[in-house]
Amino acid sequence: MDMPDIVNMYFAADSGSNADALSDTFAIEAVVEDEGSRHQGVVAIREWWVAAKKATQYVSEPWESTIDGNKVLVRAKISGQFPGSPVTLSYAFTIKNGKIARLEIR
Repeated sequence: MDMPDIVNMYFAADSGSNADALSDTFAIEAVVEDEGSRHQGVVAIREWWVAAKKATQYVSEPWESTIDGNKVLVRAKISGQFPGSPVTLSYAFTIKNGKIARLEIR
């Protein structure tokens, strides 16, 4: 699957449960929107991710990606300890200066 390196790094860190590596993929003032909540800045994003991993023990398996300039849309199967598992989610990444500036998960 063709994805920019920084997006590959995000999913590798996510699957390896590596909070430091995942944090390194984001720009300092990046924004993540997930489940109706907004998390801004690397510290808030790290806290959101650690809490989500701990609560659901999810695993993401990307299976489709589309690149349009600095926008990357990835569809992934998410399995874990939550009702309705597994589900397919869309990850909309905005890349700026080689880092993730924005991520919307739906």
